[in-house]
Parts: sequence; structure tokens; C-alpha cells
Amino acid sequence: MKKYLLLAVVFSAAVCNSQPVFTGDYPDSLSKKRLYIIAGTETAIYGAGLSFLGVIWYSDQERVPFHYYNDMKGYLQMDKAGHTFGAYHESYNAYYALRWAGVKKKQALMFGAPMGLVFQTPIEIFDGLYDGWGFSWPDMLANTLGTTLFTVQEAFLDEQVVLMKFSYSPSIYPKYHTILGETPLENFFLDYNGHTHWLSLNMQKMTSIKKIPPWLNLAIGYSGNGMIKEFENPTWYRGKPFPTLERYRQWLVSMDVDLTRIPVKRLWVAKLFRYVNMLKVPFPSIEFNRVEGIKFRGLYY
Repeated sequence: MKKYLLLAVVFSAAVCNSQPVFTGDYPDSLSKKRLYIIAGTETAIYGAGLSFLGVIWYSDQERVPFHYYNDMKGYLQMDKAGHTFGAYHESYNAYYALRWAGVKKKQALMFGAPMGLVFQTPIEIFDGLYDGWGFSWPDMLANTLGTTLFTVQEAFLDEQVVLMKFSYSPSIYPKYHTILGETPLENFFLDYNGHTHWLSLNMQKMTSIKKIPPWLNLAIGYSGNGMIKEFENPTWYRGKPFPTLERYRQWLVSMDVDLTRIPVKRLWVAKLFRYVNMLKVPFPSIEFNRVEGIKFRGLYY
């Protein structure tokens, strides 16, 4: 499984379910009860994550001296987009959790915004200690980018005008190699060909045109296709020549919805919207790639 994606999903789900939805109206004073809830939730996730890495994830890997690994060109940088996404949402949820607990903006930025790096860095350290992996500076750069994207917007705009979102659609490639998973759940985590990462830009905020609905966004997506292994596809598999698959990048333009900007009356709906807002809403899209040129997608997700 892709560790950064699993950690981001679990962290976001736990934090979103540990307190009411954030409305922008924060307490005037610190609530120790709420702060204890947040601290307990994040500590539990952090401890469980480290235990998972040390006891389960690397259990069948040989421990080796700390070493580095340059995977910048791997998977057409889809892995790096995923690290950025994970760090962005971990920082997002940690910051707003502290604001809900009554922590002032400056202190929340200081202690909450770096959580993307805090949660992702141990993954790289563990990777550096086990055979088959390695500490990746490109991964650390991607983690830093995700945390920075959140922090800069919150510090200077006091809101998230540009969101990071994710979408998934099963690809055809797992049938070629078991490395991409043998079940639908494994495919979801292991097959980068089915992943798309998006920058979702709020159109009203970007253009200052008040007639544009405040929840309507323009989304720019990035994905990859034809990828079996990290740097290049195999030439032989199970004693037979492996099919020639073209590895190429896909750029997409689409519309999106910022669900947190839709007024709702029920608290559970608002909380659900906030959690699933990390996923892009399916819309028609225009795709650009060097193999097929410009392609219209009736409904992309």
C-alpha cells in the first residue's frame, strides 16, 4: 500500500470524526477539553502509524545501515504528487482542529500546520533503514510542498483558495502484473495508473466575479498511464515477453465543487462534506497527453 495515502486518509477520517465541522467561527478562549480530544486523537494516530511501519510494514524486510534513494523519476512523479497531497491534508486537518479547540491563529499555524511533515518524515526515516527502500529527499521535498501550500494560504489569505484533491478510477493495467495488486483494494493503493491528483481553484476568489457560485472550482489534474514498475516496465514476466506499454503523463482540466462552501443545515452533512472534500467531484474533463493529443472525457473521476 502507498503509506502516505493510507496515513492521510486515516488521519483525516479520525480528526474529522473527533470534533464538529469547522465553520470559521472559533471559540474566543481555549477549550482544554477539545484540546485534549485533538491531542489524544493525533497522538494515537501517530503512535499507531509508527507501530504499523515498524511491526507490520517492514516486518519482512532486512534492516540495513541508513541509506538514501533517489526516486525522483519514478512512476512519472505520481508518487511525489501523492506525498504532496498527503502532507497537505494532514496539515489542513491538524490546523483546523486546533482552531476548533480555541487555539489562536498564530499558534495553530506554528503547531498544526507542520503536521504534514511531522507525520510523513518518519516514513522516510524508516525507508532509509530497510533494504529495498531508502530515505528519499524528493519525497521530503514533496512533503514540504504540501505543507507549504496549506500554510502559505492560511497565513496570508486566511482560507484555502487552492485545494488539493484526489480521484481514482480502476485502470486496465493490474491484469498485466500482480505488482499492481490482486484485489480491488490492493489495486486502489498499488496502481498509480488509476490515481489522479488535482489542484482545485476557487473561481470566485481567483477572479473576484461575485456572480460565480462560491462553491464552483476550476480543477487542474495530473496523472500517468502505462506504468507497471517504478522506472521502466519489465521486458519478461513469468517466462513470456511482456507487452510493450507506452508510459506517458496526462494533464486534465475540469470543474469541481468545494463542498465546504455549500450551506447546509444538518451538522452530519457538513461533517461528511468536509471529509469527502479531499475527493474531486466527477465532471466532464479535457485531457492532454502526447499519445492521444487532446481528448474529451464525458465524466472523469
